[in-house]
Formats: sequence, C-alpha cells, structure tokens
Amino acid sequence: MPTSERVTVTLPADLVREIDRLEKNRSKFLQEAARRELERRRRALLERSLRSPHPETAELAEAGFQDWASSLPQEDAAGLVDLQAGKEVRWVPGEGWTEVGR
Repeated sequence: MPTSERVTVTLPADLVREIDRLEKNRSKFLQEAARRELERRRRALLERSLRSPHPETAELAEAGFQDWASSLPQEDAAGLVDLQAGKEVRWVPGEGWTEVGR
C-alpha cells in the first residue's frame, strides 16, 4: 500500500523556477516546506491557546494543581505525580505561566 498520494498543485511559474534552481527534487522540497509550515501553525495555535486559555483550563489553573490533585480519587492519585518535583507556577492572564516567587 503506497504511503504517498499524488496531488496537483498550481504554482506561479517564477516560483517553480526558483525551486528548481535550488532543488532537483521538487516534490521533496514542497514536502519539507509543507511540514515546516504545519509545525509553525501548530506552534502558533499552541501559543494562542496559552495566551488565551479555555475558561475551564483557566479555572483549573486558578484552583491550582494541588487542589486538583487532591480532588482525584485516591486510587488514581497515588504515585501519579511527585508534588515535590518541578517548580511552582501560576497562570497570569496576559503573561502566561509564571514561576511563583519571581
């Protein structure tokens, strides 16, 4: 079963010439460019989400991890997270996650 699909893409002739000057394998070039662009867009979406979290997420952050962890059923919470590890952080609207005490 092939893992690739053939697609038809229309590009301006001058752009195709520029690609061909730099890369012999046009498909490889466009594949790499598409992967980079998808990754850039995923990062942008994540950054936007962190700047403006869903209201339920903001409520969770406000309540604090400790409160959330203590609300878990005991059998689920045991050994789930080492509460002494890491750094204490807090969500600051407009700034994002900020280390407590900074």
